[in-house]
Amino acid sequence: MRYLPKSPADRQSMLKAIGVQSIDDLFSPIPAEYRLKRDLKVPRQMAESEILDWFRERSRENGEGYATFLGAGAYSHYRPVIIDSLISRGEFLTAYTPYQAEISQGTLQSIFEFQSMICELTGMEVANASMYDGSTAAAEAVMMAVRLTGRRSVVAARTVHPEYREVLATYAFHQGMPLSEARFTGNGRVDLEALERSLTPDTACVLIQSPNFFGTIEDVNAVAELAHKHGALLVVAVAEALSLGIVVPPSQADVIAMEAQSFGVPLGFGGPYCGVIATREQYVRQMPGRLVGQNTDKTGKRGFVLNLATPEQHVRREKATSNICTNQALIALIVNIFMTIYGKTGLMELAKLNLAKADYGVRELGKLGKVLFSGAPRFNEFVIETEEDPATINTRLLEQKIVGGLPLRKFYPELGNAALWCCTETTSRKAIDSAASAIKQHGRREEVRDMEKVAL
Repeated sequence: MRYLPKSPADRQSMLKAIGVQSIDDLFSPIPAEYRLKRDLKVPRQMAESEILDWFRERSRENGEGYATFLGAGAYSHYRPVIIDSLISRGEFLTAYTPYQAEISQGTLQSIFEFQSMICELTGMEVANASMYDGSTAAAEAVMMAVRLTGRRSVVAARTVHPEYREVLATYAFHQGMPLSEARFTGNGRVDLEALERSLTPDTACVLIQSPNFFGTIEDVNAVAELAHKHGALLVVAVAEALSLGIVVPPSQADVIAMEAQSFGVPLGFGGPYCGVIATREQYVRQMPGRLVGQNTDKTGKRGFVLNLATPEQHVRREKATSNICTNQALIALIVNIFMTIYGKTGLMELAKLNLAKADYGVRELGKLGKVLFSGAPRFNEFVIETEEDPATINTRLLEQKIVGGLPLRKFYPELGNAALWCCTETTSRKAIDSAASAIKQHGRREEVRDMEKVAL
């Protein structure tokens, strides 16, 4: 009954209630040529023990026991076991978006606390109850800036995650928003001179990312000064939320669009994740999504209310600020629990550990190639250019159960054989040494072959 909740008697009762004798009678209005007259081609039924074994086998195929150096917007961090214990409770797991909000006090309170901690983390005055993910949060933040300024065009730094820029380009095309990009300099930051040349009286906002796609910390102060001088707003995307445990929050921004996946959300083949928009209180009316507030009832007892709900299923379409129709409440709860467990001190210590791992990774892996963008501070990602194609290196590393860095040629052809490497607290020193050794040994073999050719 676990997988087939309706017994034959249940089904017969349901058919009787709707006034038909059989399933065939139910589907009789559908022309015979469109009805399937054979059994579905699916495997035979399996016992629960067989199903569990099947999934364990598939899990092993997905890379069990592999060390990974992939980052680029989706990060491998340790997930405290208490997270799954709490979110599996029926009160949370079965709850949906609180349409009848005030009867969902527990859900509203958890969202309120989520918003409060996000504000502390980002240095902003107000945060929404989450978006789909970091890419859509960035695009929605840009559209928010367009509404606030009454201007139409947008300038995005090329150091913003390439896939974030692809999502933004889709939004911009269908909104009729002109979109331009500002190049980066040799230190891996947006080129301020190129950025200023891109700004026009019609520029609504500048979009940067910090730490950016290369792991480099942008000069947010300088970019904010340029944007504001030209009457534009500054939107800062944060793809690695853990960086805010040690990096000064970009409080000079007008809007922060963040991906909070690092806070206890599993990688999950790309989702579901947790996008966040945080901003200044004066801009709250144009913020997409939902906003939970705290109040008191007539007896003075504390309660929580849905203060703002701007998706188009709540308000008239012409008044809506977004068509994102959910706030990822369960995923936001994961983030909420993670931040609560670690607290301010814990997040800082965890961020320091990531920084230390990346520093060791740069020193060891940097011996095998050229470390790019070394002239600016970084967090837990770095770019290394090698003589050998990174894809070839990665194929060799996979044989040793190591997932190497992300080749950048697809997104930045001008960087050649460069790859983006990431080290988090889950990256062991042994894994870094093993990766370095595998690359180094191949290099030595190549040198021997070259010497043998010369000798012949």
